[in-house]
Amino acid sequence: MMAFDWIMGPLAYPFMQRALVVSVMVAAVCAVLSCYLVLKGWSLMGDAISHAVLPGIVLAYLLNLPLAIGAFAAGFSCAVFTGYLKENSRVKEDTAMGIVFSGMFGLGLVIFTKVETDQHLLHILFGNVLGVTARDLIETAVVAGGTLLIVLVKRRDLLLYCFDPNHARSIGLPVRTLHYGLLVLLSLTIVASLKAVGIILVIAMLIAPGATAYLLTDSFERMLGIAATVSILSAALGTLISFHIDGATGACIVLIQALFFVLAFLFAPKRGLLRAHGARESGAMEKDEDAAFKVR
Repeated sequence: MMAFDWIMGPLAYPFMQRALVVSVMVAAVCAVLSCYLVLKGWSLMGDAISHAVLPGIVLAYLLNLPLAIGAFAAGFSCAVFTGYLKENSRVKEDTAMGIVFSGMFGLGLVIFTKVETDQHLLHILFGNVLGVTARDLIETAVVAGGTLLIVLVKRRDLLLYCFDPNHARSIGLPVRTLHYGLLVLLSLTIVASLKAVGIILVIAMLIAPGATAYLLTDSFERMLGIAATVSILSAALGTLISFHIDGATGACIVLIQALFFVLAFLFAPKRGLLRAHGARESGAMEKDEDAAFKVR
């Protein structure tokens, strides 16, 4: 009975109902996309785009446009600029990312401090899922639902591109289209996540579920399922816990995701640290290589 009250008590409030729905929607799309980012090694790209959306948000406010449009335009511009620097200079991709996203984030902070707005900076940086309105709920559902649908429909092409782009090119897949398509989907996911966890914490939701699932399975199909389960469960628990402890909802969600990763890191059946330690002691430890990951 106490557990029932602990779960249902917060849901008696409409703002908590909206917060839970938004958190779960964002968690689902972030989980699926995180699997591709982890496999592709694009964790820093998610970080770069999430920070780069700030100037777009402020400029959209000044132009009286939906903030989501400005955030998407800025995020995708960051990805394009990064690719341009990589292809036309000697700097590596991670260096280009660092230069572009830090520059755009700094520009956003400068503009924000010079413009009088009713947008609270902390809400943009860390999210404000408890303040989600019915309109915000609809916008998030449209963006997150559309992004999730596209990813699932094209999941095999995206998987082959992330796993082996040279092979994808050799069999005739439009690698360049897949590259920029994945960047567009990443930008849209970040836009959908702004209300829930904000610019700073969205990167954790784009990495932790995929990284956790990667430790637990060698099959990409199961990886998608595990990542989604972990992410949605973290979103639900984090939202409820934040109500009871009067804490930041986005931070609670991210902390629970981090806890799941630590548990997987320690106790994963094949890759867990404790299992590996026991296998070394018995002399029966198996080799664990990325090549063992099953693309199916």
